[in-house]
This record gives sequence, structure tokens and C-alpha cells, in this order.
Amino acid sequence: MAPGRDIEETTCAIVGGGPAGMVLGLLLARRGIDTTVLESRADFERDFRGDTLHASTMEIMAQLGLADKVLKKSRSRITDFELRSEGEVVRLASLKELRTEFPFIAMVPQVDFLNLLAEEAGKHECFHLCMNTRVTGLIREEGGTRGVLCKTSGGEVELRAKLTVGADGRGSRVRKAAGIELEQKAAPMDVLWFRLPRTDEDHLGTGFYISRGHLLVVLNRGDYWQIAYSLMKGNLKEMHDAGIDSFREELKKVLPETMHSTVGHLNDWSQVSSLSVASGRVKTWFQEGLLLIGDAAHVMTPVGGVGINYAIQDAVAAGNILAPSLKAGKVSMKDLAKVQKRREWPTCFIQQLQTLIQNQIIANALRGDRPFQLNLPTRLFLRIPWLRKLPAYLISYGVRREYVED
Repeated sequence: MAPGRDIEETTCAIVGGGPAGMVLGLLLARRGIDTTVLESRADFERDFRGDTLHASTMEIMAQLGLADKVLKKSRSRITDFELRSEGEVVRLASLKELRTEFPFIAMVPQVDFLNLLAEEAGKHECFHLCMNTRVTGLIREEGGTRGVLCKTSGGEVELRAKLTVGADGRGSRVRKAAGIELEQKAAPMDVLWFRLPRTDEDHLGTGFYISRGHLLVVLNRGDYWQIAYSLMKGNLKEMHDAGIDSFREELKKVLPETMHSTVGHLNDWSQVSSLSVASGRVKTWFQEGLLLIGDAAHVMTPVGGVGINYAIQDAVAAGNILAPSLKAGKVSMKDLAKVQKRREWPTCFIQQLQTLIQNQIIANALRGDRPFQLNLPTRLFLRIPWLRKLPAYLISYGVRREYVED
């Protein structure tokens, strides 16, 4: 033991104050389980790309009595997804027909969502949120994880726990410290994210915009558009080298003419964020005393915006399954395996679907050697009434819904 290191104890140490970590922390605290969430940053203020709360998440919030509070923070609601290419408009999915109180995607700034969860969890004395706390390693004893080593503004802390949960995202420190490898899947593109001011004359809808070799994904964020520009792998440096003026001209080839002046708001690459699209998952989500959830266990691509919602469903499943054992003071390997068993196949399914969409739609759109058209099977699929409801359901719920157990 290092001299001068403080030693603290908790029942469950959750690394990562993102949606999965905060939801799990709230669920455990509601059941009287001493829970500590460790977040490396000093606050939640950062430029999140994933602010989409789907029906699955909104129903979970309703079960927690938080739906109205969440919706008050919503900037806009998305009900339809379109594909626009060469003057043709195809409706890919409409959420309006879903049998739910929330037939839409709520665009909620993640900073507001996380602050709300922190406020609600903080009402329970057994909940502890430690900001500006960086996990530097795992406490490994007798073949298992017994907590984490942390670095805070006040010095080093040894936090001992019955269970450690890695909910710290795609670059998970917990996963790496545990020696668990993420199996990467092929991802044929990079994405440039940026914002453009929104006016009533833009004539844009949420969805895909395709023009020979160019693909945009457009999201309505209330007072601005959030836009993703897709690139084939290997073309990012060439785009940057060509300069921001060239990038604006490329955007004008896809966006309607009414927005060409708006594109002028992009005058520096500092306004554009790049994201290397990745997909992958670990074979085993757990070790003795340790569990991975969300992006730490399975990295999703941006397709469908399902990543946050799947992470939250992981948290709900983990809370339901593990709470009794945590209250009893010991979590077994069998308990942890139940969490993976419940969430693994829905994750595998949606990742395969994302890969299919990337390969069949996105990669083809970026080739640009001919006008883009949906293939015949997809067109037939979207014309059959009962089948065309399936994309909306999968976007909203995935293939397994989770419910909060009390």
C-alpha cells in the first residue's frame, strides 16, 4: 500500500459518469445500495454528439418518474427519417405509429440529461458522485478485482468495492487495466461532425442526404442542425489538406440551395470534429468482481443513434440482476454472466444490422461512380405496410426491451 493514500469503501464503484454509469448509479441508489460513480472530468460540459433519447430510454425515464423533467430539456423531437438522393425522397422510418407514449426521438443535450440524473441520484444518501477523479488502475487481489485506484485533486485514493463496473466508454481504462481486448469489426468510414444555424427556410428533414460520392446525416437540434459528413476510410487527410473552403463547396453539392449561404458559417476546421467510426465488442464482459457495460463492452457506430440507448438498457439489466446480490454483499460470476447473457445477443444483432446498413447504403453512396438508388429488396421492404414498421421499432427499442424492477 502506497504511503499517504486514502482508503475508502463502497459496495459498487462505477467508473464513468456517462448515461450508462449515471443510470446504473441511480438505480442502485434507489434500492439502498452504497454506490460511487467516478467521473474523470470536472463537469459534464462537453460537446456530445449522441443526444438522442429513443422510446426505450424515455419509457425507462417514465418508470423512474423523470420523463416530464427530461422532456422539458428537449430541444426538438424527431419522428421521421428520410433518404434524399438525386431529387428522390424515400421515407425510411416513421416513429409516429409506435404504440408508446413517446413516438419520437427526443433531442436532449447530454449535459442536461446527466445533470438531471446526478440531481435525482443525489437525493439518496447512499449515492456518491466524484467528479475530477481519474481511475489509474484496478485493485487486484486473489484473482479478482476489489476496487479501483484513483487520482483526485486531493491526492490518491484506494476505493475498495464489492463490484467494479466499467462504464467509461469506447476507450475504457477499466477494460484495458483488466486486460480485456475489444475485437474490432470493419468500419468503412470516418465522420466529420459540425453545426449549422437553423432557419425556417432550410427545407431540411432528419435523415440521409446523398449526392454522388457525398453523404450527410442531418439531425434537427432545435436552433441548429447537427450534421455528419461521411468519408471513406483514408480520405480524411486529403479532405483536411484541401482546406475548409473546399469542404464548404463539397457540402453545397448535397445541401439545398437555400442553405448555401448558411454553409459560410464554417470558416475554420476547429468548428469540425472528426470521429473514426468503429464497431466491436469484447468476448466476455466480466471477471470476478468486475463488469463492463455500454461502449466499454461493445462499441457502436453512429448508425441509428442507438449507442446511448443500448448503454442505458445495459445499465437497467445490470441493476435488475445485480441489486439483490449487491444488497447481500457478494456478487458471483454467475450473476455477472446473467447480465452478459441478457444483453449480448441484442447487441450482436444491432451491430450486424449497422454493418449491413454501412455496407449496403453508406459505402455504396460514397463510391459516387453512379447515381445512388436503394436496391430492389429494400424498396419492396419499405412498401409492405407491416414490414416498414420494423425499422421504426428497431430504432426505438432494439430487439429486447428492459424495464426497471423495484
